[in-house]
Amino acid sequence: MPSLDIVSEVDAHEVANAVDQSNRELATRFDFKGTDAKIEHNAENLTLIAETDFQLQQIQDILHKKMTKRGIDILSLEAGKPELQHKSAKQVITVKQGVDTDIAKKIVKLIKDTKLKLQASIQGEQVRVTGKKRDDLQQVIAILKQQKLGLPLQFINFRD
Repeated sequence: MPSLDIVSEVDAHEVANAVDQSNRELATRFDFKGTDAKIEHNAENLTLIAETDFQLQQIQDILHKKMTKRGIDILSLEAGKPELQHKSAKQVITVKQGVDTDIAKKIVKLIKDTKLKLQASIQGEQVRVTGKKRDDLQQVIAILKQQKLGLPLQFINFRD
């Protein structure tokens, strides 16, 4: 019986590479000369550090460009509110991993609304879809790619 898993994953190594490239660009840019503007990276989030709100926006633009070049969808980044103090500004950006329950329920509802003979079940942070025909699974992939769910989806473990 054919099946596939619908997930939302971000390659942590590519995120680290994009952050390193962004920090290198920040060190060489003239408008950031003499400032301690940088991007700190830990397991699940990024912290942008600059002197002003405008510089935070510039750092975020640089980061988005580098992430896009490395093949990371920027929909998987969720920016928090900037924290502005006297001469420092910080912003935390969370890297979203996995399909959360609300979006998983939307995916299951979309699959049921197609009237195809498929079963969709939520399994942790992924959705497993099984059916009798491989073509039905491919139709579901096409339908979900057209939807705007606010999250990049990958389709893995496609098995017959």
